Amino acid sequence: MVLSWKKDLPTELSEKVSKVEKLIQPKIDEIDQQVLYNQQRVLNLFRENRVGEEDLVSSTGYGYDDIGRDKIEKIYADYFKTDDALVRSQFASGTHAISTALFSMQRPGDTLYYLTGTPYDTIQQVIGIAGDNQGTMKDYGIGFKTDELLDNGEVDYENAEKSLKADKTIKVVAIQRSRGYAVRDSFTVAKIAKMIKFVKDIRPDVNIFIDNCYGEFSECEEPTFYGADLMAGSLYKNAGAGIVKSGAFLVGRQDLINGAGARLTVPGAGKGEGATWGYLRDFYQGFFMAAHTTGEALKGMVYTSALCEEMGMNVSPKWDAPRTDIVQTVSFGKPDPMIKFCAAIQHFSPMNSFVDPIPYHQDGYEDEVVMASGSFIEGSTIELSSDGPIRPPYSLYIQGGLSYAHAKIAITQAVNETFYK
Repeated sequence: MVLSWKKDLPTELSEKVSKVEKLIQPKIDEIDQQVLYNQQRVLNLFRENRVGEEDLVSSTGYGYDDIGRDKIEKIYADYFKTDDALVRSQFASGTHAISTALFSMQRPGDTLYYLTGTPYDTIQQVIGIAGDNQGTMKDYGIGFKTDELLDNGEVDYENAEKSLKADKTIKVVAIQRSRGYAVRDSFTVAKIAKMIKFVKDIRPDVNIFIDNCYGEFSECEEPTFYGADLMAGSLYKNAGAGIVKSGAFLVGRQDLINGAGARLTVPGAGKGEGATWGYLRDFYQGFFMAAHTTGEALKGMVYTSALCEEMGMNVSPKWDAPRTDIVQTVSFGKPDPMIKFCAAIQHFSPMNSFVDPIPYHQDGYEDEVVMASGSFIEGSTIELSSDGPIRPPYSLYIQGGLSYAHAKIAITQAVNETFYK
């Protein structure tokens, strides 16, 4: 006898869940095939690089001659089809890796151009167009320019071409794959490939940087396959599989990785320094599990989209739309149900389920933010979490889920607590 996990749900909700489960099954099967493809690529790289027990022995102090660190960076570079990589616990976050990359490629008098419109809140703080912080790009005399996206969420290629041709101080063109706190769709790799070609045809001299956070393993291809010069991602997210406790990564062209290494540590030593302490086992196991765990998160977000749409909420992307990251947006139109739904996700998390999220001003953000994150690793958004600024259209950005089963249970109960109690 199989006991149903839906037995305590209201009858109407249980019926909706059954309907959604049947509806999305073809999409779930499609994700399983993608996981198999990506997992095979990772496994082949572990075998080709002869990963062994000795590679899990971490270094201390300066971290010189760390063979395990060098090998995992080679695996990253091979997977993303780039010259080299920095995979380091010394990166405090994905934003730290992005900041390191952008500062390393630019000098006073240069201009950073965002092709995908104004970036999200924490990067605005790095640039110096939000907040009142020291050490921003603005402080260093590095300019910023963007042409906002069109109303349909696509790149404004006409104005972008004018900007790239007119401003020769532009040295870096940045592309943000995920939506951040915007209402636009995240950009698929196919769309990013088009952007890269567009920029290179006009300005082959600039470096193209990709903010890939939330994107790794969400498709069978990555932006670096199509000529991106440098790309950043967080190890708290997809590539760490909920195992890596700290860090981020950069992959890209050899000279740019060397420059980022010098910015992360010191000129001269560069990427040759940086002890791995007790992190190497996490790095290897996390990357090995990344394809599977990202697949579980994708399934959870497909379910979230379908169930929330069935409940009459506005969702993006739709459950059957192409997916390029692990983020699902659900818009509530007003703050009260948004906060209640977020609280319910917290209540059905493995950690701190007894906590009620309260909107507050978080460092790096302009508006009050409500956030649910009952994760084993603080800030690990590959684990099920949700957050959003308290501003119209009152959208929650839900992401992650180490297991599809947990995501189904938590999201279903969030719907239950918000609309049936």
